[in-house]
Amino acid sequence: MLFNSFSFLLFYLPAVLAGYFLLGRLGARWSAAWLALASLLFYGCWDWRYLPLLLASIGVNFGAARAIAGAAGAGRKRRLAAAVAANLLLLAYYKYANFFVDTARALGADWPAWSIVLPIGISFFTFTQIAFLVDCYHGQVREFRPVHYVLFVSYFPHLIAGPVLHHKEMMPQFADPRAARPQAGNFAVGLSIFVLGLAKKILIADNLSPLVGPVFAAGAEPPLLEAWIGALAYTFQLYFDFSGYSDMAIGLSRLFGVKLPLNFNSPYRAANIAEFWRRWHMTLSRFLRDYLYIALGGNRGGAARRCRNLMLTMLLGGLWHGAGWTFVVWGGLHGVYLVLHQGWRRLAGARPPGRGGAALTFLAVLLAWVVFRAPDLHTAGNILAALAGANGIGLPHGLAGWAPAFARLGLHPAFDGIRWIDFGAPGVPTLALAAALAFLAPNTQEIFFQYEPSIERIFQRLRWPAFAWHPATAWSLGMAALFVCCLVSMNKVTEFLYFQF
Repeated sequence: MLFNSFSFLLFYLPAVLAGYFLLGRLGARWSAAWLALASLLFYGCWDWRYLPLLLASIGVNFGAARAIAGAAGAGRKRRLAAAVAANLLLLAYYKYANFFVDTARALGADWPAWSIVLPIGISFFTFTQIAFLVDCYHGQVREFRPVHYVLFVSYFPHLIAGPVLHHKEMMPQFADPRAARPQAGNFAVGLSIFVLGLAKKILIADNLSPLVGPVFAAGAEPPLLEAWIGALAYTFQLYFDFSGYSDMAIGLSRLFGVKLPLNFNSPYRAANIAEFWRRWHMTLSRFLRDYLYIALGGNRGGAARRCRNLMLTMLLGGLWHGAGWTFVVWGGLHGVYLVLHQGWRRLAGARPPGRGGAALTFLAVLLAWVVFRAPDLHTAGNILAALAGANGIGLPHGLAGWAPAFARLGLHPAFDGIRWIDFGAPGVPTLALAAALAFLAPNTQEIFFQYEPSIERIFQRLRWPAFAWHPATAWSLGMAALFVCCLVSMNKVTEFLYFQF
């Protein structure tokens, strides 16, 4: 079941909301239990065979957390190590076993091929529970109510593609009886944010997909213009797909009176790569910082160890996104970027980077996305070479009729008969619109800043007050029209890109 599907919008969501508020009259415990049950049903709709795996993970980790909290001394540490190892082994089996076997076979090992299906959302619910276990070890957990823990792990707005939740932010909200009472303000804000996220996914991200596929096909060798269009299209497709999901998750959760942490904050406007990671997948960045980078030593021990810790953190962060060498290389690239950024800071001091820093950061991120999206490293190398003009300054097949005009200018483009990009489709205009929105328009958090849409309050004012959302007829009509546009465009329901990670 997808957020952008008729079954979710017309059946699941209304039924869950009705049950939540009806049971909320009996108390917050009943509404939380209903929401936990509905979240498990939501997960089971993907593949009921993996529902026992999720339940077993929740049960074992809840028991381990209680055991860790009740232990002392070395026993406490041993229990934490065993529980974390069990989670990592589960994740390694389902997510990385195929990768390790395929790599060994490529190196000549005579091993039989494995075909293990990845349970959706396993990375998110595993990381969420590892953080809970570590906090139990440090004595930071004060609540062990089973229903709230089940809901904390399985809460359906976040379960499939994040954000990565933290218990101290969520469990008090689940216990708050005010959340189980319907409030017009929550519905107005939540539905409006949800519609904006839906529009990002359906009207922008999905329309960019046709520009991406041909360029990133295995073994493709696109000419210069096609390569840049494809790379830019994927850069903005992933941006609006993930931003759309993040908005939809925040909007859906607000309907239940619960705020989620912010996970996306206009990352392509970042002035440097460190700022990019403070704006992109913010809860994952927080997890990697708090539970991996700092655990490795963080900034302690001098510049050399800091660079080592940055590289290890980003390599593991890349591997978290997927079991493949492209993801490892992508993580390594970002590790190198962060190390170079640290070196530049030592040389330049506190001098601001200026606009050139933002342009350079965006270019570095785009080049890394090419590796991230490519099906293999060979194809990634082809596309990166094409971006540098290695395949010639070819033009799309659709512009073949312009060849005489280009020839008079001294240009002789090569047309190989392959129609890479259809310039009559909505993809290229959508790409221009996507770039303008990403770089210039206020983001969702800015538009709704007066109503505190997420847990964090990072905006105090809007650059263009006319774009500040408020309950008004014009905003209602605009959101309704945008929702209708989304509905009529939902002829083909597509998954969110982050579902595969």
